[in-house]
Amino acid sequence: MESLGDDLAKWLSNFRRAVIVGIGNPLRHDDGVGIEVVKELKGKALGDTILLIESESVPEDFVEPIVEFKPSHILIIDAALLGVEPGFAKLTSSSEISGIAISTHALPVQIFCSYLKKVTGAEVGLLLIQPENVDFGEGLSPELRRAVDKVVDVLLRILPR
Repeated sequence: MESLGDDLAKWLSNFRRAVIVGIGNPLRHDDGVGIEVVKELKGKALGDTILLIESESVPEDFVEPIVEFKPSHILIIDAALLGVEPGFAKLTSSSEISGIAISTHALPVQIFCSYLKKVTGAEVGLLLIQPENVDFGEGLSPELRRAVDKVVDVLLRILPR
């Protein structure tokens, strides 16, 4: 997670305002990891320069509030099959994710990211986390619960307050 912190700090170097969007389906175990990260960040005194959104599997429903917030950065957190150990987290851009199996959503994440970049001019980053189990059911696996805690710790260390 140290390199993740370095990557996020570099990505946020010219931060003014940020939106953090948690994507996923909480009824498919680890697919809800993005939502859990955002839930954990709520109430952590992040200030008025950060907007937190739990979009579940329909992030396109939140385009209007994202645009109205006028962010310089948009961080989308989602589960993705990266072919690594469960809980591994990676910051990437939408242009780098072709060939990565992103969780199923109404609108492909790549298209959502491209649209947000076009309408906001913001830097759009994806924080992808390898799930262990995306079968139907509720609750994160122990590995993904630990990943949520680590990602939240990293974000709280580097996000401007």
